[in-house]
Amino acid sequence: MKNQPTSPRRQRNREATIQNILNTARTIMREEGVAALSMQELARRMDMRAPSLYNYFSGKAEIYDTLFRVGFTRYDEHIKGLMKASTSWHDELRINIEGYMSFALENPELYQLCFEHPVPSFVPSQESLQVSFGILNRSYQRAERFKKELGTKLTGQQIVDTIIAISHGLTAMHISNEPHLPVGQGRFGSLIPVVLSILEKSMPIKGENN
Repeated sequence: MKNQPTSPRRQRNREATIQNILNTARTIMREEGVAALSMQELARRMDMRAPSLYNYFSGKAEIYDTLFRVGFTRYDEHIKGLMKASTSWHDELRINIEGYMSFALENPELYQLCFEHPVPSFVPSQESLQVSFGILNRSYQRAERFKKELGTKLTGQQIVDTIIAISHGLTAMHISNEPHLPVGQGRFGSLIPVVLSILEKSMPIKGENN
């Protein structure tokens, strides 16, 4: 017997259930740690039998993979939204560092999954890696264009990788010590202006006096 086409109502119900599963998984990951996610606990919180979850996801790895894509997509949207207020490369440096930290504070479970790799057995799918590397490659290309204005011998990739390392370092230390404080406050959050000053002095706009 041929499979009958899914009605729009059933499709909407299925999509709603999938979204609820993902939201519940994020709650568990936020409360108990990313690696603590289990199908049994997820089913319990969804008030479902564990085997029923497999009607929506092939297993925990697929849930992680889906949330990995969600995380990078939302991170990209987050930074793009903040960049609307940018008028110079100085602004872009600040927005990238502050935006990385604010995304982590607002979405700690997605930040950990995407940027800290807390589940050694999880390997993102090629589809998910295309999302993350697509964002990274666009950043490299943008840095190459900005590089022409700067007095630096660094490549666009080196510029971006330096910003990533600084952003991640400050963010990781901020979350480890004072996650309750907003961006720009606390022992490490307050260092953002200091770091920006150092970076701006090391990469002056061509024609400016050092």
